[in-house]
Amino acid sequence: MKRILVIDDDDAVRDSFVAALECRDYVISSAGSGLAGLESAKSDRPDLVFLDLKMPGMNGVETLAKLRDCCPDVPVYIVTGFHAEFLEPLKELRARGAAFDLARKPLTLSEIRAIAASALSQKSEAVNVDEASRHH
Repeated sequence: MKRILVIDDDDAVRDSFVAALECRDYVISSAGSGLAGLESAKSDRPDLVFLDLKMPGMNGVETLAKLRDCCPDVPVYIVTGFHAEFLEPLKELRARGAAFDLARKPLTLSEIRAIAASALSQKSEAVNVDEASRHH
């Protein structure tokens, strides 16, 4: 089963992601801070991360940079309503090779499901291509 990690300081947002995804064949874990999210990712590597930007303590940009260190190939969707104020640091991270996608809050349950299905199927296809190339 695919593992999805939701990192957001808002309980209601985390709950909506769990509600959208728990009925699928996913294992959902959530964290209320960047630090807790990193600990979770290190101990139980996710297949997909949904990440908020505006969080107290370690913000989403800092969390993303550290996620890229420990889990460089895990797809990350930044889900935020505050993307403009983080634009420059995000551009810098992308220039250093950090891959991520952006989605604007609020997301509907069907949008959450569609993003998860798409990101996880792309990851599966990439793994299958890598495995196939090793066997030839």
